[in-house]
Amino acid sequence: MSDTLSAPKTPHPPAPDPDAEPPTAIDDAIDARFENADFSNQRFLRSSIRRIELHLCRLTGVELAEATWNDVALTECRADFAGFRHAKLKRVVFQECRLEEADFAGAALTDVVFDRCELRRASFSSCRIERVELRGCGLAELVGVESLRGVRMPWNDILENAPLFAQGLGIQVLADE
Repeated sequence: MSDTLSAPKTPHPPAPDPDAEPPTAIDDAIDARFENADFSNQRFLRSSIRRIELHLCRLTGVELAEATWNDVALTECRADFAGFRHAKLKRVVFQECRLEEADFAGAALTDVVFDRCELRRASFSSCRIERVELRGCGLAELVGVESLRGVRMPWNDILENAPLFAQGLGIQVLADE
């Protein structure tokens, strides 16, 4: 079985230094947990974060182009209109996040899970994926669906999104006779 088809690896949890000052921004942060933080419309271009947890955070419109994220977990975050263009995401979990119109164009996604996320009108154009799962996600009007080749999904999610996949493959649907 190809490595691409195996399950994604889970992120390593943060191990914060109890004596260190907690970071105030997500650019170049290591071993930290953010809760209820607001990073909306901020720019963290080419930043690097590792072993980070974000819970109930607001990242609307955040710009993360060419960022590198390793071992990151986002739960119940709002990251609509977030820009992940050409980012490198490795061992990242998005759980119950709002990612409407998020831009992952040209990103490299390795061991990434989208679990019950809203991805309406998100862009995955020219994305490179390896061991990526989509579970229970809203994919209406997704851009770049052809870049999801090799993604893992539950059967019911595949059936629910069949019209989107057919459109992305250029399949013409015939009317029932």
